[in-house]
Amino acid sequence: MNFSTALKAIVPSQDQVGLRRAWYCAIVFFTITLIISINRYFTFYTSYDQGLFNQVFWNNLHGRWFESSLTSGNSVATIQDGVTPTVSFVHLGQHLVLDFLFWLPLYALFPHPLTLSFLQVALMTVGGLMLYALARHYLAPQLSVWITASYYSAIAVAGSTIANFYEHCQIPLFAFGTLLALEKKQWVWFWICVVLVLGVREEAGIILFGIGVYLLLSRRHPWIGLALCILSFSYVAFVTNVVQPRFSTDVSRLYLAARFRQFVNSDNPTTLQVLWGMITHPAELAESLFTPVDRRINYLASQWLSLAFVPAVSGAAWTVSGFPLISLFAQSGVTALAVNIRYAVAVVPGVFYGAILWWSRNPQKFTPKFRRWWKVAMILSVLFMLSGNPHRTFSFMIPDSFRPWVFVPLTRQWEHAGHIYNVIRNVPKDVSVTTTTHLIPQLSTRRAIVRLPLIEIYDDRNQKVQLEYAIADLWQLKEYSKAFKDSQFYLTKTLPLLEKLVNEKQYGVLQVEDGVVMIAKGQPSNPAMLAEWQKLAASLK
Repeated sequence: MNFSTALKAIVPSQDQVGLRRAWYCAIVFFTITLIISINRYFTFYTSYDQGLFNQVFWNNLHGRWFESSLTSGNSVATIQDGVTPTVSFVHLGQHLVLDFLFWLPLYALFPHPLTLSFLQVALMTVGGLMLYALARHYLAPQLSVWITASYYSAIAVAGSTIANFYEHCQIPLFAFGTLLALEKKQWVWFWICVVLVLGVREEAGIILFGIGVYLLLSRRHPWIGLALCILSFSYVAFVTNVVQPRFSTDVSRLYLAARFRQFVNSDNPTTLQVLWGMITHPAELAESLFTPVDRRINYLASQWLSLAFVPAVSGAAWTVSGFPLISLFAQSGVTALAVNIRYAVAVVPGVFYGAILWWSRNPQKFTPKFRRWWKVAMILSVLFMLSGNPHRTFSFMIPDSFRPWVFVPLTRQWEHAGHIYNVIRNVPKDVSVTTTTHLIPQLSTRRAIVRLPLIEIYDDRNQKVQLEYAIADLWQLKEYSKAFKDSQFYLTKTLPLLEKLVNEKQYGVLQVEDGVVMIAKGQPSNPAMLAEWQKLAASLK
C-alpha cells in the first residue's frame, strides 16, 4: 500500500475534492522546495551539518554505526579542549538520532549527500498531508485544505525545509501521526508513533510531554496523558543522563552548560540539574521566558502568522506547544529564537493541532471576510520567509549585506561552482580531506574529513596523522568576510596555515582555480599552480 492509498483510507471517502487540493498544495511545496534545495547544493551553499549527517549515514551503511569525524571536529573535546578529532567518534554522544536507521535503506539505494535533501523535503511534505488527515477528523474539507496550505506557507516549515538536512524534518510526520492515531483511538499506531517521535532526537520527548499535559488538563484521556508524561520525561532524563554520557560529554558541556548557564553553576550539568535550577530560580526563569519581550513576541507572531494568529487564542495550542516553547525561550543565544531554523519545527505540531481544535469549536468564523485576511496572512508568511534569506538560500536574488555590499548573483554562483567541481573531481574517493565549510557536503562521503584549519586526525589505528588533501574555497571566504565574522575568522586561520604547509613543502599545490586551491601531502607542487597560488595568497592579504 502506497502513501496515497493509505491517506485515502484514513480520510473520509466523500472527501475527494479536498484531498485532491491538499495533494496539489503538497506537490507545489515539494517541487519548489526541492528545486531550491538542489540549487543550494550544487552552488555550494549547503554547509557543515549536511556533510556531517551524510557521513553518519555513509558510516552506518558500512557498519560503523553513527561514527563521524565531522561530529568529532564539532565536539566539545575539539572546540574547547583542543583534542584532535577522530574518525571513530560516535555521534550519539551529541544527539540520539535512532530514527536514522529507518531511512538507511533509501540511502543505501542512493548513497549521496543530495539524498538527504530529498528526504528532508519529502518528509516535511508528507507531514503536511498527515496534518490534512488530522484536520479532517474535526473539520470540513475546505477548512482542512486551508490548514494544510497554512502549514506549507509557515515560516518554520518552509525555512527549515530548505536548510541543511536535520533530524527535525521527521517531527511533523511522526507528531501529527501520533495525534491522528490518538483521535482515531488506534492505540497500537499511537504508541508506535510515540516511539518514532522519541527516536527523532533526545529532546523530542518534550513535544510528547506537551501532548500528555493537554490530555490530562482536557480530561479526554487522562491515563494516556499521564503515561505519556511519565514516558517522555523518563526517556529524556535517562538518555541524556545515562546513555549519551557513555559516548561523550557534549550534551552537558556543549549544550546544557552553554545554553542554560543562568540556571546552573557547573561546567558539566545534567538535564535534571538544569530542570532543578529552573524550579529553584524562578526570577531567572521568568526573565529568560519573557525578555527581551520584542523578540518573544516576534517569534510567536512568526509561528502563528500563516494560521492568521488563531493559535494565539487557542488554549490547546498554548498547552501542547508550551513546553517546546519554554525549552526554547529559556535558552541563551540567538539561534533558539530563529523561527526559520530547525528548532522551530518542534513548536509546529502544537500550534497546528491547537488551531484545528479551535476551528472545530468555531466553524462559523470561517467567513469570506476572514478567508481574505487568512490568505493575506499566508502570503505575508511566505514573503517574510523569503526576505529573511534563511541559510543564504536566496542569496542569488537578495543581498547578504547592504553595508558593506555582499551580493552574489545566480550566474556568478554557478560560474564559481563550475570551478569548484573542476577541482574536487580530482580528489580520490579514499583519501582523507580537510576543507572549508561549504565544500564539506560534496566531499563528506568518506571516512576521514574535517574542517579547515584542522589538519590532523586520529585514524582507525588510533594514530594521529595529517590529512592527505586540503581544499579551500578562499574566494567564498573572502567574499563573505566583508560582512560576516565567521568567514573572516576562517579566512584568517586558513590562509596562513596553507601558506605554511606549502612554504615548508609539507604539501604541494596541485590546482588553483577561481580562488579555490587544492594541496596534497607529500606531493610536489605543479610549478604553474604554485605561481597561481602565490598570486592568490598575495591578493587575499
